[in-house]
Amino acid sequence: MRTAKDRIRHAISFEVIGLLLATPIGAWLFDIPMQHFGVAALVCATLATVWNYVYNMAFDRTLQHLAGSTRKTISLRVLHAVVFELGLLLALMPFLAWYLDISLYEAFVVDVGFAGFYLVYAFVFNWGYDIAFPVPHSSSASAAEAG
Repeated sequence: MRTAKDRIRHAISFEVIGLLLATPIGAWLFDIPMQHFGVAALVCATLATVWNYVYNMAFDRTLQHLAGSTRKTISLRVLHAVVFELGLLLALMPFLAWYLDISLYEAFVVDVGFAGFYLVYAFVFNWGYDIAFPVPHSSSASAAEAG
């Protein structure tokens, strides 16, 4: 399993890179001023960072308990990304409607746009992160990381 320090590095790097990519794309696609969209994206990224840390820890602990390892197949990576984005969608939609002064339906469309982007981004980022920072899979390494 990953250490707390590694999880924090993962969550922050995920959100910073995602924010740098999503803000200009979203502002352009939804015809919202970059500064206004940027503030909404920053708040969403902050909330997503907390969700990312909690969700990934819970997912890995569940996977470790059920499968004895945190190794993820392609199917598990897809499930991981989809469930993450669904939880985030439900949490962010009301904020987007309020802050951007749009209807819940419009907030849903913006949020689905964010989710679509981040669904693909999460899959690619997490796979790349696992390659760049592999998790030791021995039981002694897992015991050392737990402490």
